[in-house]
Amino acid sequence: MPLPFRAVLGAALIAAVPLAAQENAQEGETPEAEIDLSQLMVVAPWPRPLPLSDGQAGLSDRISYEVEGAPVYGTLALPPGPPPPVVLLLHGFTGDRDELGIEGVGEGVFRRTARLLAEAGYASLRIDFRGSGESVEGFDFSQTTFDSQIADARAALDWLAEDDRLRGPLYVIGWGQGGLVAAGLAGDGAPVEAMALWAGIADPQITFATLFGPETLERGVLSEAPTEVILPWGAQVTLAQPFFEGILDADPLADIARYSGPLFVAQGSEDATVDPAQAEMWLTAHGGPDELWLREMDHGFDIHEGPERLDEMVAASVAFFDMLGAP
Repeated sequence: MPLPFRAVLGAALIAAVPLAAQENAQEGETPEAEIDLSQLMVVAPWPRPLPLSDGQAGLSDRISYEVEGAPVYGTLALPPGPPPPVVLLLHGFTGDRDELGIEGVGEGVFRRTARLLAEAGYASLRIDFRGSGESVEGFDFSQTTFDSQIADARAALDWLAEDDRLRGPLYVIGWGQGGLVAAGLAGDGAPVEAMALWAGIADPQITFATLFGPETLERGVLSEAPTEVILPWGAQVTLAQPFFEGILDADPLADIARYSGPLFVAQGSEDATVDPAQAEMWLTAHGGPDELWLREMDHGFDIHEGPERLDEMVAASVAFFDMLGAP
């Protein structure tokens, strides 16, 4: 990749991390909590349009592999033509490989993303982490941890590397907790060409204290018995002590600091689940080329209103990958 990556991209993308925050980062200081999000806007008029087909963009195969004796199921979407580069899609907390349904289109977020990627010439593999979606044989959701999901993602990359229908490079998109997992994966030295974090969790303690409430978080850390958690949207889940301990121990920012490859950060200014300030935390910690894509949207990319914002974000992510020379 050419060295002046940000300069090349800057001709089309205006990503303005506040100057004061950049200076503070260089001096080793922590950026102030109050951030003028208007200064972080990215204007991206240039991504190539992604066509919307009748849903038959290439082929989809149900695949599986094992991690520690338990099966992980996924869907491999392949565009027509020669072996393509591939994107690994990592779902969020309590999600699955198709992800939340989009109003009016009959598709989930990741299912639609996979189709748009295929139409742009990229294959994709979207998986159910052990304990989620279809991957529940021999592994209950209460057993899930950040480490178990990182292991699932690492095994997915290994599986992709052995499939002769694909060629390098490998890309990763992580949404929410999937972004935290993506950072852990890359921080461990996985062969990732570039990453896109969609509302990725940079500070798990703040995020899960907001989701669970601080009292529930404390109870989960101290209790050896599984803890029931009622989420803000009414869902109830049970999690074991190791998950709560992981919230305290995980350091996604240290992980992303060990990754020097290209990083695309997408964030909604109206996100009530992942504080929008966490987008700048990613950029400040990351030492490689990166870009920010900020829009006035919620944690679900406003899919309750339709797919328009999601489609725009997928197009911007594809354009970022395109700048690296793929497909």
